[in-house]
Amino acid sequence: MSHTTEPPRTLSDPKELLLSYLDYYRYTIGRKLDGMSATELRSSRLPSGWSPLELVNHLLHMERRWLRWGFKAEDIDKPWGDHAEGRWVVPTSATADELIAALHEGGAHTRVIVSSSALTERAALGGRFRNDDDRPTLIWTLFHVLQEYARHAGHLDITRELADGSLGE
Repeated sequence: MSHTTEPPRTLSDPKELLLSYLDYYRYTIGRKLDGMSATELRSSRLPSGWSPLELVNHLLHMERRWLRWGFKAEDIDKPWGDHAEGRWVVPTSATADELIAALHEGGAHTRVIVSSSALTERAALGGRFRNDDDRPTLIWTLFHVLQEYARHAGHLDITRELADGSLGE
């Protein structure tokens, strides 16, 4: 299945549908950064002040935080990433290609987690969730992660259009 287009309309397996949409949005995020200058990748045209690389860094940590630290209660170093003055910190040496590769690596971890869990399974105690009542199901977690990707792909559509007139798909 290609990640360059939405999953097929005939896909009926809920796990594969969610995972395929996540793969599609990871690809979409990378495509939106492709061709942007180093200056555009590290500067903001939005009132929020987020740069495109900061937004990708947020997505990278968001997926780890929800699936690995949250759902599986893995011990994750800096699940929220690094922050300074309310902004995601991206190391000056980090490139768009490296961050996109890390997104896809995170997607591979997500696939492993999902393949060995039921959609109705609740997140493990520990890690992000310390209270039994707070633990979301895997399907809720995947929908949450998916909406984060979709929302921020829209932010990158706007950023790219303001940067060079390219329209998103």
